[in-house]
Amino acid sequence: MNVDLSGFLTKELKKTIREYRAACSENDSRIVREKAHICAILSQKLAEQSPSFRNKYLSDAKKWEFIASGKNPVSLDISNRDPSRRPETQDSANESDLDFDATSLISSSSVRWDDIGGLDEVKRLVKETVVIAGLRKPAAIQPWKGILLFGPPGTGKTMIAAAAAGSLHATFFDVKADRILSKYFGESSKIIASLYASARKRAPSIVFIDEFDALGSARSEGTGEATRKLLSSLLTELDGLQDKNADRLLLTMAATNTPWDLDPAVLSRFPRRIFVTLPDEASCAAIIRLHLRGLEVADLEISDLGRRCVEQGYSGRDIQNLCQQAIWAMIHEENPQLEKLADLTFDELSEQVLKTRGLFAGDFTEAFEIVRSPVREADLDRYRQWSEEYGGM
Repeated sequence: MNVDLSGFLTKELKKTIREYRAACSENDSRIVREKAHICAILSQKLAEQSPSFRNKYLSDAKKWEFIASGKNPVSLDISNRDPSRRPETQDSANESDLDFDATSLISSSSVRWDDIGGLDEVKRLVKETVVIAGLRKPAAIQPWKGILLFGPPGTGKTMIAAAAAGSLHATFFDVKADRILSKYFGESSKIIASLYASARKRAPSIVFIDEFDALGSARSEGTGEATRKLLSSLLTELDGLQDKNADRLLLTMAATNTPWDLDPAVLSRFPRRIFVTLPDEASCAAIIRLHLRGLEVADLEISDLGRRCVEQGYSGRDIQNLCQQAIWAMIHEENPQLEKLADLTFDELSEQVLKTRGLFAGDFTEAFEIVRSPVREADLDRYRQWSEEYGGM
């Protein structure tokens, strides 16, 4: 197991920094350079222990080495660049350590509510939450801090979160579990702290955690110490103790395909739990129209296609694949020698025009044969049962 020595190294760095500052106050240049050199070594070792924060610690090491070289005045104040320093406020403390890493999770969302076909009830529930957060209101009225989106894969959970952020022009942290999980003991909990410190600074913010079950799975006797530490850090941030008096939105939205795997303590931090199920006929038709925008569809009975999608048990992603298959059937028919154009340069290709025509029902015939839904009725029954038991909407 990779042992986390960053705690010990940080304590040593703090102690050495105090000695460095004492030497500065006494104008003892020899001790100043000696302590700066030790700080540089400790910073380099911290960089080795924490790969996610490697660049920051290496940058600090270079600054310490510069001081140790004697080229810098003794009175130089590097406190703002000291990786172990903890300013007075919690926001500054977390951010000074880890914010540089969390900013890599920020994603610009241009998605709007109208870009999502169907899901009207789901959109209404999420819209209510973000609207309440922004309105002036009595202190007793507080917006939800956490929304759990659960349901079969491909039903639009990520799009819902992106639309909430895009419509509000909020900072959108698009977090995948593998960006947080680390093989180094204790590092994942630091990334969690960084994430929320950065989100508080950049509020209004929406933190969207996909594949949430990978982070919030139920604890058991076999759960390792690193996993427990990660879960404890996550629970602390979801409690939002630093945000009790904040008037800016910091909303955590999590998506999972397996809500029954979540730890009860984690689940309690998400009072609003929304079941994002497969689309009905009207929603299927709306999704089809979205994916066929810009093409001639006058000869299509889109309502009939929507009915067939329901019969096939399609999710929103399945319908997207269906439309793509149908479009390619049309393209192949209209451009039978398409692959021969691969011998042209890109500039030459840009002078050519792809032949298209309106779509017909026949274009979808083979597409329905190719696209298969992985969701079974038994799967939906399990989601419904969980929703009824744990208060899903």
